[in-house]
Amino acid sequence: MFLGKRIRELREEKELLQRQLAAELEIDTPMYSKIERGERKAKREQVIKMAKLFEADEKELLTLWLAGQINELVKGEEEIAKEAIKVVGQNL
Repeated sequence: MFLGKRIRELREEKELLQRQLAAELEIDTPMYSKIERGERKAKREQVIKMAKLFEADEKELLTLWLAGQINELVKGEEEIAKEAIKVVGQNL
């Protein structure tokens, strides 16, 4: 969700095809497409590799990747999610 939108923007800026990125990541094109659409989670190593391929900020992409995972985890717990995230932030 968060990451997918950004990597699509970066891919389009670089005028790359999904199949080119999929080949670089050693996955098939439909799987890459699902990552872009937020239907499948990218692996951490894939995010790092994409940052290099796009010449993008690795920290930004990893932050979006982790935000997507946290968002998925707290779905359905919106009432207490913000407080829980605050507690985590205080303990990092």
